[in-house]
Amino acid sequence: MPNKQEPILPRLPFPTRTTGQGGKPVEEYVIPEEEKAWVLDGLYPFEPVPGLEELMFDLHEEKEFRVGDFRVVRGEVMDLLVSPYYLESGGTVLDWMPAGFRPGETLTRQVRGESYSIVTVSLGPRQKCH
Repeated sequence: MPNKQEPILPRLPFPTRTTGQGGKPVEEYVIPEEEKAWVLDGLYPFEPVPGLEELMFDLHEEKEFRVGDFRVVRGEVMDLLVSPYYLESGGTVLDWMPAGFRPGETLTRQVRGESYSIVTVSLGPRQKCH
């Protein structure tokens, strides 16, 4: 349940479908291909905004993906830009690294419209459970 002090942000103007992640329902937007650049520009938090044909690396899945294959899901109070692997491993836009990024590397990213950056550090491959 959202914190009463947190504002609930507006929704995207697209229909949604319910999918699942670990038995938990997830509301995912159905975004037409011709609207994807607009959505990416509105939700991508870093500079520069990648192109739809660029490749990125998902830290959770440890795989590359085409940016235009992103998904958007509705969280409790806002829309979340996520990787195409979100339902398998939970990677949000914060877990997107440039193509060629490998676990163990460090990356500094500029937050759009802000005078500060964040540093992303990957500690290496995650342990697999059997």
